[in-house]
Amino acid sequence: MPFDIFASRTRSGAYLTGLLVGASLFSMFFFISLYMQQVLGWDALKSGLAYLPLAITIILAAGGAAQLVGRIGFKPVVVAGLLFVAAGLFLFSRISVDGSFGGDVLIPSLLAAVGLGFSFVPVTIGGTTGVRADEAGLASGLINAGQQIGGALGLAVLAAVATARTDHVLEQATGRPDLPAALTEGFQAAFLGGALIALVGAVIALVMIRGEDSRAVIGQAPEAAVPPT
Repeated sequence: MPFDIFASRTRSGAYLTGLLVGASLFSMFFFISLYMQQVLGWDALKSGLAYLPLAITIILAAGGAAQLVGRIGFKPVVVAGLLFVAAGLFLFSRISVDGSFGGDVLIPSLLAAVGLGFSFVPVTIGGTTGVRADEAGLASGLINAGQQIGGALGLAVLAAVATARTDHVLEQATGRPDLPAALTEGFQAAFLGGALIALVGAVIALVMIRGEDSRAVIGQAPEAAVPPT
């Protein structure tokens, strides 16, 4: 791999931002599933159906992001996307033991879905900005690899945070331990950690992605890429 692919500050910023998008969001699906099944007591079918609004919103947001990029450039879109992600994960950090679908799952997941759609498209465009035709595949591959690596690292770190918090609550419990409550506190800590990661990603995108590179795509109509869910 030619390391001059990282010579562009914008591309390097996009790769790092993509890694943090994966770190903040991929673990979200893991913890939501555990929360719905282990705390709220939903079965696998009901939990799966609860993801439908999120999946549809991601597709719609990705299409909208492609249009916005052609009007205002990709930097403002990716920053806004990461702020949506952070907002959604922050709301997830407020989940409760006796939570509901509307308040504890639907609203936060829609915010995070908009953020994922808004982040994925401009990060992909930023990561391939200015590359030669023979390096387009490498640039695209680096984005995908960064997101997958970020997702794996984020899940490992945030799962450790959730487990540590849950264990601490159980150890401090007097009488019979309340496992659902302890699990909920662990998930809350993990979601809050994911929100902080998303905020770091927004700052990196704001600082590293050059405005000139971002505005260079204005007037074009990038084709929306649908993020993996």
